[in-house]
Amino acid sequence: MAIVLPEQDLQAVERKLVRCLARSGVRHVVLREEERALADVRHQLWEYFAGLRRRFTVPVYLCGTPFQQRVWQLVGEIPFGTTWTYRELAERLGHPTAVRAVGAALAANPLPIVIPCHRVVGARGALRGYAGGLALKEFLLTHERAVAQRP
Repeated sequence: MAIVLPEQDLQAVERKLVRCLARSGVRHVVLREEERALADVRHQLWEYFAGLRRRFTVPVYLCGTPFQQRVWQLVGEIPFGTTWTYRELAERLGHPTAVRAVGAALAANPLPIVIPCHRVVGARGALRGYAGGLALKEFLLTHERAVAQRP
């Protein structure tokens, strides 16, 4: 499964997914929208935007390098409504000088929002790249802060 944001190219995401699956040994890939498979993630996204969900529980298979997978796993641990800097994330990974590599791994995130890479910001909270654009990143962070402040 991949989530394609408005700023992304659907065909590019599909090509990346096919290459990734091929590296995993999958020889034949059929890309389609499967209603039953999408229903749960659609419902969880609805709950997230309604302020009823803070963590996603849909099962995912993340196709990436071991470093990317470690970055994505750790990003999933960033508490809802908070942010970490790219440097903090690199330090928590045990690679304090890998700030750019962390940014590259986040740019390759196949499931934005579900894997909340929008919670990673630049030094002093500066908004830096996001596949869906900085306006969407700012919207998601504002949404989470507002929901997190509710009793």
